[in-house]
Amino acid sequence: MAESTAAGELRAEDAFDVAAVHRWLDARLPGLSGTPEVRQFGGGASNLTFLLSYPDRNLVLRRPPHGTKAASAHDMGREVAVQRGLAPFWPMVPEVYGFCEDPSVIGSEFYVMEHLEGVILGLELPDGVELGPARARMLGETVIDTLADLHGVDVERAGLAGLGKGPGYVRRQVEGWSRRWRGALTDDAPDAGPLMAWLDERQPGDVAARMLHGDWKLDNLVLDLGGLDPDGGAPRVVGVLDWEMSTVGDPLMDLGSSMAYWVTADDEPFFALTRRQASHLPGMPTREEMVARYLERTGLPVDDWRFYEVFGLFRLAVIAQQIWARYRSGQTTNPAFKDFGGAVAVLVDRAAKLIP
Repeated sequence: MAESTAAGELRAEDAFDVAAVHRWLDARLPGLSGTPEVRQFGGGASNLTFLLSYPDRNLVLRRPPHGTKAASAHDMGREVAVQRGLAPFWPMVPEVYGFCEDPSVIGSEFYVMEHLEGVILGLELPDGVELGPARARMLGETVIDTLADLHGVDVERAGLAGLGKGPGYVRRQVEGWSRRWRGALTDDAPDAGPLMAWLDERQPGDVAARMLHGDWKLDNLVLDLGGLDPDGGAPRVVGVLDWEMSTVGDPLMDLGSSMAYWVTADDEPFFALTRRQASHLPGMPTREEMVARYLERTGLPVDDWRFYEVFGLFRLAVIAQQIWARYRSGQTTNPAFKDFGGAVAVLVDRAAKLIP
């Protein structure tokens, strides 16, 4: 969940040794002049992303937050392997220039990659950018088509099949997110017990094993919006960012997770408050239209879409609760997280209302 997509001031709690990064980079990208100006992307609630601005080029650095975290949630090597593996078969990933596994450089692993030029949408359109209803609809359709195409990548050819753990992905997800919920409880957390029980009882088997992004939403996509005119060219996806939750598993679980973010203009008011992307623009497809288009493009079967919708909402509630627990305990002071406690309650309530 992201509040801002613009690179802003570097937060003190996330600072690192810029000179050390430059020395490390200079050995891999000759010709860099001086130490870079560093700004921080405000979006994202897990791994941290920074803009390194040199006089003649921009680069992007990714690293985990300070402190001890679960390795699987902040595995820099995994992100690098996914992007490098996908690049020859699905050219929507930035080029990775280098991966540092030596924590003595800045205190953690990190990697540096290409800075993609384009627009990243946050809560609203950027100043000076307009999308008429027709182009907003095209954007929504492009977003879901690109996800469907990712799910069509041959993971064996890309050398990424080993990311998965074999059959049982749905079961592992239900068990894993339920465990994470219980591990992040605060005194104001809503009761999600009935929700977890329903997911456990109603879980289907895996429909396929495909490459999953794990966090598919507008602020993880770099876009070419086709010009500033509201009736300009067709929007397209230039690149896809934030691969920290990627894996191989059931693609309908990825779709359900993505649709939890797809809040539209006609949604009920409290759920609308959880919106963190510009999916509310006039003309944007509904969730039902997005799902139908995805299923037609992929040909995947689905017997009970409600399970995946409920799972997506619960999973998003867990992510928000984990962040809220960190904020409550003082592990982060990012003001973007100050309302996450209320968002958790809304997401759990919405998911519970979908259960018969």
